[in-house]
Amino acid sequence: MRIPSTTDHNPFRVVIAGGGVAGLEAALALHDLAGEAVDVTVIAPDPEYVCRAITVQEPFSYPAARRYRVSDIARDAGANLLQDSFGRVDLDDRTVHTDTETLPYDALILALGATRRARFPRAATLDDRQLDDTLHGVLQDLEEGNVHSLVFLMPAAGCWPIPIYELALMSAARAYDMNVEVDITIVTPEREPLEAFGPEASAAVSALLTERGIVTEVDADPQVPSSRRVVVRPGGREIEADRVMALPELVGPGVRGLRAGRKGFVPVDRFCRARDAPGVFAVGDVADFPIKHGGLASQQADVAAQGVAELAGVPITVTPFTPVIHGMLLTGADPLYLRATVIGTSGFSSQVSAQPISSPPAKVVAKYLGPYLERVDQAAT
Repeated sequence: MRIPSTTDHNPFRVVIAGGGVAGLEAALALHDLAGEAVDVTVIAPDPEYVCRAITVQEPFSYPAARRYRVSDIARDAGANLLQDSFGRVDLDDRTVHTDTETLPYDALILALGATRRARFPRAATLDDRQLDDTLHGVLQDLEEGNVHSLVFLMPAAGCWPIPIYELALMSAARAYDMNVEVDITIVTPEREPLEAFGPEASAAVSALLTERGIVTEVDADPQVPSSRRVVVRPGGREIEADRVMALPELVGPGVRGLRAGRKGFVPVDRFCRARDAPGVFAVGDVADFPIKHGGLASQQADVAAQGVAELAGVPITVTPFTPVIHGMLLTGADPLYLRATVIGTSGFSSQVSAQPISSPPAKVVAKYLGPYLERVDQAAT
């Protein structure tokens, strides 16, 4: 049933908070599903969108990830853009407050992302916004033969593991190209490498790691007592390394005005509706779904856009969020393409291929944003 507007305003007012993959996917989806039935405003603090999953290869002399102007994407989605930072939501007044504005809404899609924090203070924390700065010296020392051992750590929960495997594989490939001997270890809480993609993918990735000489410590909860020592629990095995690097832990931003769930994430149902907050949806890393992944964020955004279109009076059948993960594992050679249908926190059916599984092939598969960016790229060539 359509939620009545707080005024006689028509069309239906929608605010999307966030200019990342989830927020932009939601804007494009709404443009397709609801058209002029909705009046959309996108709140984005940054003027550019970049596929951050691609930045993992930049330290290895690959081309930089392309930047896109958020204003262009918002315009093509028929949305207004407010370049500002989200502040809070007032559920009673149905308003969103930014640093400078107050916006009324009939429906709100929160796509705010998560907050990154260092889980292991004595390790170097790998932030995909600053990877080139963090890894430049490490790779230079590796090439010059001054680094002989690397350890990559994944926190116990709340992050996406593929970058750890990509960095380990690309580091191994760089060492091989430079004829340098290096010991590389991955320490992960997963029961198998990339277990979210299911047993077939785990087996294929495990074989690739073994082929590259990379040791994997699974089902582990590590400690880092010093910048060059890792203690793997359970068991207490100690690993000495020249460099220890770790992914950050993800925690929810704690949206002011909403009931916070575990670790500050927004509790949602299978239609991506925020609990106890009529007309509010949460998608991507801000939501409490345990797997944080750009492709899944885009799928959540599509579900939320359907829900908003229905509230706006569009005759549409809203489908629940049924997660299907697409992954492109960068290896330092040809990429490996992965796909899995997810139940709980791991894949129950998976596919592994040396050829692209999705079309267009992309690091983050998104129904609307993917083809849109491909068209922009083709127009630029």
